[in-house]
Amino acid sequence: MLTEERQNAILRELKEKGAVTVTGLSAELGISESTVRRDLQGLAAVGKLHKVHGGATALEVQNFASDEDDVPTKATKNISEKERIAKYAAGLIDDSDFVFLDAGTTTEKMIDYLDSKLKASFVTNGIVHAKKLISKGLRAYIIGGQLKLSTEAVIGAVAVNNLKQYNFTKSFMGANGITVSQGFTTPDTEEGLLKAEAVNRSYMSYVLADHSKFNRVFSVTFAPVEKACIITDSLPNPEFRKHTVVKEVEA
Repeated sequence: MLTEERQNAILRELKEKGAVTVTGLSAELGISESTVRRDLQGLAAVGKLHKVHGGATALEVQNFASDEDDVPTKATKNISEKERIAKYAAGLIDDSDFVFLDAGTTTEKMIDYLDSKLKASFVTNGIVHAKKLISKGLRAYIIGGQLKLSTEAVIGAVAVNNLKQYNFTKSFMGANGITVSQGFTTPDTEEGLLKAEAVNRSYMSYVLADHSKFNRVFSVTFAPVEKACIITDSLPNPEFRKHTVVKEVEA
């Protein structure tokens, strides 16, 4: 196999898997490990991949976006993945917790998995979230501020100021995009400020995001990836594990 053919094969494997090992490529391509190492070094030198100990990872491909679906549209996407993520996240809440629950379709699904006898207290900026929480007999507070119709959320300066009186044990956040370099992002400046305040006022923060949110970038970063644990159905790039804790929820 010619050098160009080998290297193209390596890049195809990276595109599909996100990460490869020297041993795995050697077996897959039928070439020696020393040859694989030389090819990886050559590809890394021209900026085609990240060379790591024992293999390589794909470069972070970023999809810059500006549009945001409304709640009814979001609710029809990746339903089973969101259910698994929400169920796992709900299990992280204890009776002693004081929780911030961000507006969003996945965080809303968490409420379905909360025990009605749970003694935890909740603060939320989600209109539907607040209604569902009190319908289950759970203790809930909704912050005041500007209403945003498309996400059914309370946002704005007044909402951010409301959050300043609280200190949360845990926060569960939604995000429109996640990358290693830009962190957790959202398209709305005022919503981003509120998310940032909630994360900063939380002892532990979790971002609930299905696989479609990764490698997408929106205009406002509300936290670096190091500031929150990620709960997802599938992680497309193992590079994230170098920066934060990631939980992949199995089907």
